[in-house]
Parts: sequence; structure tokens; C-alpha cells
Amino acid sequence: MPVFKYTALDATGAKKLGRLDADDAQQAAAALRAQGLFPTAVAPVERAGGDTGATGRMAWALSVPFLRPVGARELAVFTRQLGTLLRAGMPLLKALEALARQQRNESFRRVVEGLAGSIKTGDTLSAAMARHPRVFDRLYLNMIKAGEAGGVLDGVLDRLARFQEKSLHVRGKVVAAMVYPAVVLSVALVILAGLLVYVVPKFQQIFADLLKGAPLPPLTQAVLAVSDAVRHQVWLTFGVVLAGWIGFRLFRRTEAGARLVDTLVVKLPLFGDLFLKAIVARFGRTLGTLLSSGVPILPALLITRDTCGNARVAAAIMRVHERVKEGAPVARPLEATHVFPPMVTSMIEVGEQSGQLPEMLNKVADIYEEEVDNAVAGLSSLIEPVLILFLALIVGTIVIALFLPIIRIVQLLS
Repeated sequence: MPVFKYTALDATGAKKLGRLDADDAQQAAAALRAQGLFPTAVAPVERAGGDTGATGRMAWALSVPFLRPVGARELAVFTRQLGTLLRAGMPLLKALEALARQQRNESFRRVVEGLAGSIKTGDTLSAAMARHPRVFDRLYLNMIKAGEAGGVLDGVLDRLARFQEKSLHVRGKVVAAMVYPAVVLSVALVILAGLLVYVVPKFQQIFADLLKGAPLPPLTQAVLAVSDAVRHQVWLTFGVVLAGWIGFRLFRRTEAGARLVDTLVVKLPLFGDLFLKAIVARFGRTLGTLLSSGVPILPALLITRDTCGNARVAAAIMRVHERVKEGAPVARPLEATHVFPPMVTSMIEVGEQSGQLPEMLNKVADIYEEEVDNAVAGLSSLIEPVLILFLALIVGTIVIALFLPIIRIVQLLS
């Protein structure tokens, strides 16, 4: 009898690992549920020297983050199409084979063909997807498992597609808000480098010839020192910047560093409020979608924690998880974290009291996704004058630094 390895969550949300004998992955998952466990991954134990087929050939690429073969928008389209085909009455195997034939991305086509091959051998869709963790994350897998357990896979796929489309919309808005200042700052850096490398040295030679060793104003000396550093110590400057970036990335990977950086991110001028609203919208949409699909509250909170994208918010969700595990409702410990706005906790409390928590969480997500749209529109009109003032300050400082010695030269000549 085949042996399956599994990862599951118990009633308290604790992770359990192990192996069990079963005829197929579906039977293994059913046996785990009969034991009171919620399986998150069930996969056969590979035989030594066995051929893993398309999945094995993709394993190395899928294990490297920057070689992830499927984009978020591509996955959302696949999810929407699969849900539509199942709702129309097409069998799962035929739906997967049809979607595999129309994939233009070769890597994704192989993944879908691997899913169809696993279904042919008797695996469940969730067990087949569990073999591609770089394509289908924990949220995706748990929703699929909940849909299979409840016999509503097509409805869960539709909810999952809406979730992905909403997430892409919010992410696109945030990225759009960052593109304009990033482009303007890049142009400003190019102009600044041109001034320091080509313009300032010419003035430096003029000052040396006409002032004949007379002291320069402090501001001019500072600008000339920066120009010399950029021209003559470019590799040192580049090395310092690169070392600083690497140090920041390493610090960001530590628990304390991630929490500090993510706390500062939501407190940034102009952008902090936008980032916080996007995080709250993602929290509401993720948790609401999971609960609507039948995922229990404790595993749903853990998945939401892992996908929120902010260490400070993740720590707050974990504290809520511990309190809910002890029997507390969601709203009170969520309010005690002082991370989420009062309106969010109030709406969640109303949802718990009325028995409509998933619907209320999705309503929270709708409200804050609209807030993100409004914040982006407001930032677009505010960023332009701020950047103009910033550029004027930088260029103006260099111009003043170069003209101060010229005034002294004119005085000496007169």
C-alpha cells in the first residue's frame, strides 16, 4: 500500500507532521480529517530512483524564488477559467486538460499537465497542487481543500478568483502610486550626478585661478568635497551604498529588524496611511474568503498571518490567534493589538454577534480597497509639488554654493 507524508493542523492550530498508509491521497486526507486534523499537504513518499515526471523536472525551477514560472495575474485567470468550466458541468480532468492546451507559458502548461496527470491517478486537486508550492500557496491549497470537503469546488474557485483579482487591483494601485516619485527621483539623481561630475569641477578650476588660495564658503567646500568623492572615489561610494543595502536586507530578515522596518513603513509621511489601508484590505479579504470557503478560524488566522506582508501586523494576528484558541472572540484581542483601526474591530464585533463574520470581513475589505483608491488619487496630486520642492532644494543648494565664490570674485575685481 502506498505511503503518504502529510502536514496537518489540529484543533488548536498546531502543525502536525507524519506518514500514513492509504490507497490514494484522497483516502489519506479523509483519514486525517477523521482523526480531527485539518490536512494542509498530502503527498506520496517518492521511491528511491523513481521518476517524478513533469513535476520532478520542474522541481528545481519551482524551488528558486526568482524562477517562479507563474505570475499572479496568470494564476488568477486560470482560477477564474477553471471555476467557470466546473460550474458549466465539465469534469475536472477534462477542464484541466483544456486549460493546459491553451497555456502560452510553457512552465505553467507543464504544471497544469502535472495536475491533470495526478487527477488521472486518483489524487485530489489539492494533493496535486501541493506538489507545486511555488505556484499554489497555503491560502490557495486550504481553500481548495475546503471546497473539496464541502463539494463546492466551483464556488470556492470563484471566490478565490475574486480574491486574487481584488488583491491585484490593490497592489496595482499601490505600485502606481510609487512609480511617479521613483521615476522623478531617478531623473533627479542623474541630473545631480551630471552637475557633480561635469559642472562643479569646472567652477572649481575657476575658483582656484581667480581666488588664488582664498578660503571658500563652507557650503561651497561641502559641495566640492561631494563632487570629488563622486568623481575620484566612485567605487568606494558604490561599495558603501551596496554594503548599506546588503546590511539593510540582512537586518530586515531578522525578526526584530522586520518588525522595526514594517512599523516604520506604516508611519511614513504620505505613504504610511496608504500602506496600512492596503494591509487592512488584504487582511479582511484573506480572512473573509477563507472563512466563507469553510476553513476553520484557527488555520484561517495562521494563513492570514503568513500572507499579510507586514511583520508587525503578523505578530498582532498571532496574538489574536492565541486568544481565539483560548476561547475569546476575534474582535476584542484584535482591538487590544492597537494595530487595526477602531472601525475595523467594531465591524468585526458586529459580524461575530450577528453570525456574519465572513461577510463583514469582506465588507471591511471593500471599504479599505476603496480607501486605497482614494488615497492614491490624493497622493498623485500631492506628490508632484513635494517632488518639485525637493528638486528645487537640491539644485538650488548647488547653484548657491557655486555663486557665493563668484560674488567674492566680483568684489575682488571691483
